[in-house]
Amino acid sequence: MTHCQLGMHQLTGTNFAYQHHSLERCLRDMAQFGRRHFELWGIAPHADIGAMDLQEARSLAKLLDSYGMSALCLTPEQAAYPVNIASPDPDLRQRSIDHFKHAVHLCSVLGADFLFLTSGRGAEDEPKEVAWERSRDALAEITAYSDRYGLRCLLEPLQRVESNLVIRSAHAARMLEEVDSPNLGVCLDTVAMAAAGETVETYLTALPDLIWHVHLVDGTPTGHLAWPEGNLDLGAILASLAQAGYTGMMTTELFGSGRYALAPQMAFRRSFETIEREMASLATGATGTPGKRVPEYRQFN
Repeated sequence: MTHCQLGMHQLTGTNFAYQHHSLERCLRDMAQFGRRHFELWGIAPHADIGAMDLQEARSLAKLLDSYGMSALCLTPEQAAYPVNIASPDPDLRQRSIDHFKHAVHLCSVLGADFLFLTSGRGAEDEPKEVAWERSRDALAEITAYSDRYGLRCLLEPLQRVESNLVIRSAHAARMLEEVDSPNLGVCLDTVAMAAAGETVETYLTALPDLIWHVHLVDGTPTGHLAWPEGNLDLGAILASLAQAGYTGMMTTELFGSGRYALAPQMAFRRSFETIEREMASLATGATGTPGKRVPEYRQFN
């Protein structure tokens, strides 16, 4: 891969942080920010995956189009029960797999490029390899089903508090090798990356040509904060992606359950403006954010 110039056209719109607002409000804001692609977080009231039928998905696709956007990725909520593809409960695990297969059909109607996946988690008091095998087999089943519909899937490493399976780039590399599916790539989440003590270079080394999407978000290093409210080095992250020739999309994955719940637009505005400044600095040869560094931090792994 060779160096490229990153641009704001690579930033998606998203309803992350808008769960206490209408989807129309979110889309209006994202359109004002110039977003043309959208990562849809599959939660109620915006997109309740379990209850959504194909007609509702068609209506949602038309709504996105009316604001000048298209669906890039469908991201079902999956970091909490009852959705867990690695669950030791056979019935719960099967319902989770079926949940994602249903999401495949919704993706097809929405015209999305990606279905977003994580590894789930095993019980903390069982051997990790037992849970790993359940996760691997579920991912293989879901990605094979997705491939029938021409849909690609993304696997995101999580923080240790969210999973005990895929939490590092090496874990993702091993999982992709074992699943062995050409339509499965990785989403690099900058917070999960930093929480594991890793860097963009770590990911690029472990997963050459397999980083298909990025969650570009600030943190301390945890939390999903607006730029520049955390202490991650946005300039260095963007410089590494540019050096690698990254041309994929990036989502600013803020959460609205806390500080951004009442005014998500302001948080996104700060983030987009900060990212735009850093991209402009990068284009002129400056790299890194002065005074910012990735802290020495490790979650248990």
